[in-house]
Amino acid sequence: MRSNAPLIRQLRTILQLTSTEAQIARTRVVQARTDAVRRELTQNAENADRRGRQIAKELRAAGGVPDVVTPLVGRLTALLKATVEQAVSFDEALLQDLALEQQLQGRARYLRTLAEAAHRPSTRQLADRLEAAHTETIDWISTVLAEEALGGPAALRATPFQRVAGGMTLVLNVPARVAREQLNRAVDRTRRSADQARDTLGEISDRAVTLGRDARDVLSTGRDAALERAESVARRDGADGTARAVRGTREELGSLTEAELPIPGYHELGMPEAITRIKELDDTDEVRAIVRYEEAHKDRAGVVSAAQARVAAIAREAAGVG
Repeated sequence: MRSNAPLIRQLRTILQLTSTEAQIARTRVVQARTDAVRRELTQNAENADRRGRQIAKELRAAGGVPDVVTPLVGRLTALLKATVEQAVSFDEALLQDLALEQQLQGRARYLRTLAEAAHRPSTRQLADRLEAAHTETIDWISTVLAEEALGGPAALRATPFQRVAGGMTLVLNVPARVAREQLNRAVDRTRRSADQARDTLGEISDRAVTLGRDARDVLSTGRDAALERAESVARRDGADGTARAVRGTREELGSLTEAELPIPGYHELGMPEAITRIKELDDTDEVRAIVRYEEAHKDRAGVVSAAQARVAAIAREAAGVG
């Protein structure tokens, strides 16, 4: 009879990675651009927790015993990742999320093969569910990356640290082996350190955002007029490159005039009319201009959510995601 040892090893590894996946989904909730995305990420975390319970149940049925360390290591890995990635650019953080999901997808496929060899239909069914879940998440992350590549607005916002990070990369080296008798103590100690570091980073991030908002309010008086004048002068002098750069800055700040928006009379539109008109846009630059203007003026969550959904549809087409 074929040994269940390889299957049990895979179930244990998948359980740890699934715990990491759930914690990452929870850390991404605070980066959600809209309430709809926030709810989706919260549901993703709950779904990952449910998959973890199913994996643990199947592990026991296969003759393995889930240890208490495995889920702790998964959560610890996610906490460390959330802390470390503050020094990594936003797209790199998402690519790391994508790599985790691709690994889980590959392991689910391998688990299915092991289940067939071991004649375990219940494990085969679990593997199928896992593969479907991770394939769906891969498509979602790929869409968010495409949104970012197209200029947004993406479903997730970069943190202040990720905006500053640019292309910097920080590599985290974790010891390969830790003595079993010391592991629980080390995990608990490291987790407390990670919590403290995360709290500190959160406080600094909050202060940075608050200061940024205060500075924006102070500097906004006369800023829009100055930028508009600078763009006009650049175009008059034939400096098209400079004019485009200033125009991009004005779009990013949401300081375009109503006449410059791609939707005529936008400022006077109610939410249903604004959403309808946004769904008719096919250019991500135009959608982005509307979003920045909306966030700088009325900031209606439903309108921003509709705009993000429109960009997501365009991004899915660009990424080849069905």
